[in-house]
Amino acid sequence: MKAEHKEASLEAQAKETKQHEEIEKELEFSSLYRWQHWIRALSIVILIATGFYIAMPVIAPSVSSQPDNFMYALFRSWHQIFGFVLTAAIIFKTYLFLMAREHEMERSSLRDLFDIKVWLQQVGYYLFMTKHPKLRGVYNPVQFAAYIFFYILMFVLILTGLVLYVHVYHEGLGGVLFDLMRWFEVLMGGLANVREIHHIAMWGVIIFVLAHVYMAVFNAVFGEEGAMDAIFSGFKWHKKH
Repeated sequence: MKAEHKEASLEAQAKETKQHEEIEKELEFSSLYRWQHWIRALSIVILIATGFYIAMPVIAPSVSSQPDNFMYALFRSWHQIFGFVLTAAIIFKTYLFLMAREHEMERSSLRDLFDIKVWLQQVGYYLFMTKHPKLRGVYNPVQFAAYIFFYILMFVLILTGLVLYVHVYHEGLGGVLFDLMRWFEVLMGGLANVREIHHIAMWGVIIFVLAHVYMAVFNAVFGEEGAMDAIFSGFKWHKKH
């Protein structure tokens, strides 16, 4: 009995060792990527909340005899502050994608974007019909196409936000950008259209965020590679090939 128990224990240890050997961790996202991701996430949440209030003030300030309770101005100031924070984060992320050596795997995803076979396999995976395709980069083609759409929306929001900004602040940065932003204002058909485009782009971002969270959870559950963990720790787990 002791011999059989010892043999079973050795087999279990060998099996566990083999499993550890077959799985390895790989750095998916650098620390700079993770920091700017969460800065963007926080900025987007605050901008959506303050943007809704600016469009439709639903909270009235408390009654006071002192002329210093400017709640609308407070919400607008936070909107502007985090608007510039988001702008800086988007510019920084664009630089990382285009220039940083650590982000070569992101750029490699471009090859899968134009591969129809990978597209069909990826869509089939989401429909529980096929296995996950072997990718050349970090993102699958559906993810990458969604990110392209997201960054187009971001640049539209930044541009329209700056057009609206220069109409309130005519000195400093507002004065420097005034002539250029006026040109874009005319191109968009006037200030009223700029506001509408800004609001529509915001709704596009809201839809993207909801889809992004859903797909991140989907890949984490069915991919079993630590896809959700990677945005916190930077590492993703996968089987050795």
